[in-house]
Amino acid sequence: MSIKLTWLGHSAFNLEIDGHAVVVDPFLTGNPLAPFAADAIHPELILLSHAHGDHLGDTVSIAKRTGAGVVSNFEICSWLQKQGVAATHGQNSGGIGDYDFMTVKSTIAFHSSSFSDGSYGGSPGGFIVTAAASGLRMYYAGDTALFSDMQLYGDEGIDVAFLPIGDFFTMGPADSLRAIQFIRPRYVVPMHYNTFPPIVQDVSHWAQRVTNETNATPIVLDPGGSFTVE
Repeated sequence: MSIKLTWLGHSAFNLEIDGHAVVVDPFLTGNPLAPFAADAIHPELILLSHAHGDHLGDTVSIAKRTGAGVVSNFEICSWLQKQGVAATHGQNSGGIGDYDFMTVKSTIAFHSSSFSDGSYGGSPGGFIVTAAASGLRMYYAGDTALFSDMQLYGDEGIDVAFLPIGDFFTMGPADSLRAIQFIRPRYVVPMHYNTFPPIVQDVSHWAQRVTNETNATPIVLDPGGSFTVE
């Protein structure tokens, strides 16, 4: 029983949870760090944190091609239905959905959320994902600033935290270190960095600080690279 995580560049990840495929924020088309095209992935479920194009990405085409259900906020799911996505699960902050092989708790994020035409995309968020078979637990923060309630998520026992480190649009390296101290994960995976000039970071320096200043193990992946948590 394990979770294999693969970084698809930016904030996109493919997760293999006890043999089930899940993709998070599948921004591949137009992502300069994407290791392959959107049609190469075949998820059962898609987790979508908010409506910005660098997260919504290829959600519609992947969901329509594969029949994957999409877990997001109510407003995004309503919009997806109008695009022809058949299976949506419109959770909102604090709600938990049971998807057989995993549960997904919707968490808050301090950011914004709008579609490319400027229309409202509901509240931005993140997810706490718990594998049913193994009990392994992941916290995907989404695009967010640092906030003190991350300590409450840490109380749930997080094995892997996915945190933005790019700064400018989200928290940067320094605040991500404080977030790690709040969340207390076994492993931490950086995201939302190096995709575009405003969010370029020295990830090696960040990883060294994580090692020196927290109890977490940093997992820095190249696009297409994977790590397995057991």
